[in-house]
Amino acid sequence: MSTFISARRAATALVATALATSLVAAGSPAQAAPADRGAHWLSEQLSGGLVHNDQFDFDDYGLSIDTAFALKSIGGHRSEVRQVRHAMSAHVGDYTGAGSEKYAGPTAKLLVLVQSSGGNPTSFGGVDLVKKLNGLVTKSGPARGRIADQSQFGEFANTIGQILAVRGLTTAKSGRAGAARAFLLEQQCRRGYFRLNFSKPNAQHQGCGPKSPADPDATSYAVIQLWKSSKGHPVLRGALEKAAAWLARQQRKNGSFIGGTSTASPNTNSTGLAAWSLATVGRCTAAAKAARWVEGFQVGPQPSGSKLAGQRGAIAYDRAALKAGRRDGITTQSQDQWRRATSQAAPALRFRHGC
Repeated sequence: MSTFISARRAATALVATALATSLVAAGSPAQAAPADRGAHWLSEQLSGGLVHNDQFDFDDYGLSIDTAFALKSIGGHRSEVRQVRHAMSAHVGDYTGAGSEKYAGPTAKLLVLVQSSGGNPTSFGGVDLVKKLNGLVTKSGPARGRIADQSQFGEFANTIGQILAVRGLTTAKSGRAGAARAFLLEQQCRRGYFRLNFSKPNAQHQGCGPKSPADPDATSYAVIQLWKSSKGHPVLRGALEKAAAWLARQQRKNGSFIGGTSTASPNTNSTGLAAWSLATVGRCTAAAKAARWVEGFQVGPQPSGSKLAGQRGAIAYDRAALKAGRRDGITTQSQDQWRRATSQAAPALRFRHGC
């Protein structure tokens, strides 16, 4: 599975995740039907506003937020989005860190959720998320603007978290937003893609290097999250246009995308993110082709007795996952992958006939 949707730290995880708040309008009701079915299935994964990982018995806060982002982007699930926000208000410290433990990526992700769903980010669960994130932005030196964890467990911040930080701080009109934006742009390589991982914290060169691998997921995510707010920032807007152009060149003939060095085969979450980002910038033909590829992995109506009965709307990660699902159903062991794939891919189904 793509590093973009992997867990960051057990229950508090954000190692490259994320799904994003909608920046484009949904299609007609007929177009939206598969996306609506995906949203309905995702809403059923919530219990008390959170997604519970049955395999390892913990509430997955990061995936809960991704689910809320997907539901908001598709539309029609405002109450469920509010439920996630309300549930997260009781777990701010668990997810973003408390005391000497402070996690930059999760803080940025939660900030965007609260801002985009009508909450108060300066007083959320007793925490000022804007102030907390400001404190995790490097103030000076070659890494100025870089988000960084303060943790005994190590440094896990990356470009996905940086993207979210730029959005959150820009929305909050933070004085740190400009530096965060400038650092993010250093992570864009000359060909147009964004890399996923930063340089070492003490490195003199903090930008993309000639050996930095491309990450389609991070590239898609930058476009999805930042296109709307880039209107007043021409340098950022130009960078996102270049990113989308690079992304379009990576599309395979069947419409699919891969997710980077760790996911060398086509998958639905990477293809879904790519479709979403391409639609965001008006590359509608490419977006539709990618969305239709994703649609082929969505569970449709099932006959009685089918292993996938009751799972209509769920989206398999890839062909192997779909085959296993037809044979075994969605098991406790495979449930997490189905949930992550669906939260990333379902919003793209709005664009299967264009944008």
